[in-house]
Amino acid sequence: MLFPLSNPVRHIIITEMPHHNRKGKKDQQRNDLTGEHRFSDRGQVIFACLFAAIWVSDSFFLNYSTFPTEYMLLSVRIPVGIIFLTLAGYLAGKGLSIVFGDKTHKPSVIQKSVFSVVRHPVYLSEILLYLGLLVLNMSLAALGVWIAAIIFLHYISRYEEYLLIKRFGEEYKQYMQRVPMWIPRIRRSKN
Repeated sequence: MLFPLSNPVRHIIITEMPHHNRKGKKDQQRNDLTGEHRFSDRGQVIFACLFAAIWVSDSFFLNYSTFPTEYMLLSVRIPVGIIFLTLAGYLAGKGLSIVFGDKTHKPSVIQKSVFSVVRHPVYLSEILLYLGLLVLNMSLAALGVWIAAIIFLHYISRYEEYLLIKRFGEEYKQYMQRVPMWIPRIRRSKN
């Protein structure tokens, strides 16, 4: 999965994924999915295409804004980029399989696996995918698209959290207090 475009949000963390009327009958029957912003899928496709076009053209043809590449060794960029890309694939795979796994009959807030670390692991995987590519070949033009994509993903995440609060109320609010939106907490061990 190169670009995790559809970001589901099943029963638990139904803070990411589609449940639109424009979807097929199978999706419409999934009452364990809460919903997403109406521009979520289209926006993600637009940002993915824009990022890819700018990153590829600037990195391999124009070299207009890739001068920061000269300041970081390739032997550092490759392992760091691979780490981000691997983490992106893991978060997307786990998050999507949890959300679109077995249909549950009693919707609830998803709080297991990657959803116990961050509230939006699938959207975070998209951010990390772009970051991994940016580290591999530092295009300032693509960096601008990455920042705009983060703002967009944050906006649609907030909207989806609003839907989840409407549906699950206090249960989701408590989940929001325990689990960070984007950056995992480093817990200190209690001695």
